[in-house]
Amino acid sequence: MASVANSQTTVLRTDRGLSIAGTRITLYDVMDYVTAGWPAHLIRDRLQLTDQQTGDVMAYIEANRAEVEREYHAVLQTAEENWRYWQERNQERSARIASSPPKPELAEKRARS
Repeated sequence: MASVANSQTTVLRTDRGLSIAGTRITLYDVMDYVTAGWPAHLIRDRLQLTDQQTGDVMAYIEANRAEVEREYHAVLQTAEENWRYWQERNQERSARIASSPPKPELAEKRARS
């Protein structure tokens, strides 16, 4: 098992949040699999991490569980809010498109087909 000291160099806080050094993978990506019950070796394989990275990340999560889970839930909430916003916006846009008359050049093409 990796030590917490090693995990401090593997896990960094970036503008994306808690991330694995040298990758674009966040701990929130890892938490998706942890909360789904995946074992560490399958998370390692899925995210293409080394044994060292996987051990360090799992040690960090365990040592800082409350903080990581708090941030993870905030990330999930933000993602849900973004999804709802775009769903609503796309529905409005689709409704506008469906209710607008076709452009004259398109109407002519359809008439000829």
